[in-house]
Amino acid sequence: MLKQLIKQHFNPYFFVPFFLWCLVGAVLLMSNSSTDLFAFINGHYHPIADVVFESVNHFGEAWLLVIVGFAFFLLKPYRNIWFFVTTILCSTLPSIFTQLIKNPIAAPRPQAVYEGQDFLRLLSHWDVLRNDSFPSGHTTGAFSFMCILAYVLPVRYRFWGLLFFCLALMVGYARVYLAAHFFIDIYVGSIIGTVLSFAIATLMNYFKEQKSVSSLS
Repeated sequence: MLKQLIKQHFNPYFFVPFFLWCLVGAVLLMSNSSTDLFAFINGHYHPIADVVFESVNHFGEAWLLVIVGFAFFLLKPYRNIWFFVTTILCSTLPSIFTQLIKNPIAAPRPQAVYEGQDFLRLLSHWDVLRNDSFPSGHTTGAFSFMCILAYVLPVRYRFWGLLFFCLALMVGYARVYLAAHFFIDIYVGSIIGTVLSFAIATLMNYFKEQKSVSSLS
């Protein structure tokens, strides 16, 4: 049944780009230094990009994800206890897992590592962050939430999964652009968020199906 559920809810518009991202990200990490990757993203800037990425960055924050999740809950197909509980679990458990990694590792942020370096671009109104860099909590949150939205889309609307993936990836990019994280932080955060969210949603679906079978027998 699990295999059938995975096949049924595999949204190619989200997961195919995600697998490509995992491959490209791994190649970039192996072929470039952490400093080069950070400097490339943080150093290619524009006033319009500042506004865009500061705004997109909020899609990795809990308050906005709650609003979006509630908006989906108001739609009839998603107005059920399964979607509510699954969304809560997929939004919170990956983030908790990320925090459990962050605290023991306590990796310094780019703002601390590159303090005083000419290539570091840090605007005065951006958040001052110096500790707990690895992995990125914003990226984990964005990918886990966008993953569950792509997971529950009806077949005829699955193409929206590509938009969800792009939004999640933009959150990760924004975290490096805003000098809050290294590339590896967002890379690992994206994997944690997607894999755990998909696993949680599939298990919740499995338990729901098992309960339905039990009630009929």
